[in-house]
Amino acid sequence: MLVRFFFLGLLLNSSCALLVRKGSVAEIQQIAVQGQVRRYILHVPASYDAQKKTALVVVLHGGGGNGRNAEKMSGFSAKADKEGFIVVYPYGSGRLDERLLTWNAGNCCGYALDKNVDDVAFIRELVVLLKRQYSIDDKQIFATGMSNGGMMTHRLACEMSDVFSGVAPVSGAMNVPVCNPARAVSMVIFHGKKDEHVLFEGGAPKKSVDSHPRVDKSVAAAVEFWKNRNGCAQSPTESHGKIQIEDFSCSQAGLAVYAIEDEGHTWPGGEKGYFAADEPTRELSATDVMWDFWQKNSRP
Repeated sequence: MLVRFFFLGLLLNSSCALLVRKGSVAEIQQIAVQGQVRRYILHVPASYDAQKKTALVVVLHGGGGNGRNAEKMSGFSAKADKEGFIVVYPYGSGRLDERLLTWNAGNCCGYALDKNVDDVAFIRELVVLLKRQYSIDDKQIFATGMSNGGMMTHRLACEMSDVFSGVAPVSGAMNVPVCNPARAVSMVIFHGKKDEHVLFEGGAPKKSVDSHPRVDKSVAAAVEFWKNRNGCAQSPTESHGKIQIEDFSCSQAGLAVYAIEDEGHTWPGGEKGYFAADEPTRELSATDVMWDFWQKNSRP
């Protein structure tokens, strides 16, 4: 899964400034959590109105990436401008400023796992800070992430269900050993069936440069867990070209799965994370789909 480490390190060796954007305005900002300075990019649409409650989306980069990479790959800033919500791209941790950064997502990955970094505490403090600074709708706080960031998204659903009403893991397995969410969380999962970094069927990755050997849980295992937690009935699978969709009927929170034939380790409809990465499908936009899903499945 973390084969992008080396290439992203070369491509993303840029300034460690923290960007907060409103339109074309940028300024530096940071947050201290448990004695460590953590970083992020914050994108505030030009249409933001402090008198109105707005949604917040947290987007987590993949292993070896950073906030800039997540912004480019997902296209969430353009979506935020169109729909009028705030989006934040937190940075994982590592020995270098902007390279080889990871999240502690259970059994993966890299520096964050080695140092047992409390990334849940970081994300919680970041959301608290943004709620102080901006008019955030408590019922419209969402999280998504790619790869190692997708794994971390599952962990946030397990440990921060009091904060997040909806999440969307992309190419990330649910590898936390224990998951006891206090509240149901709307979940939409995206995963390529030809992913060799995080296998759709689970198991040891075919491609990885992470020093930690691991076995990923299958997409089916994650679906079964959230189906039970969200009170969902089995739904028929719909096929649209190479995309198989299961959209469950649930009593507590939504659940949907987008399984993509012939798709590798990608953000569907987005950009490549680096030049040698798998080519994303153009048959759907994960960013558009998850936003629409969250709007239909927000907490009342």
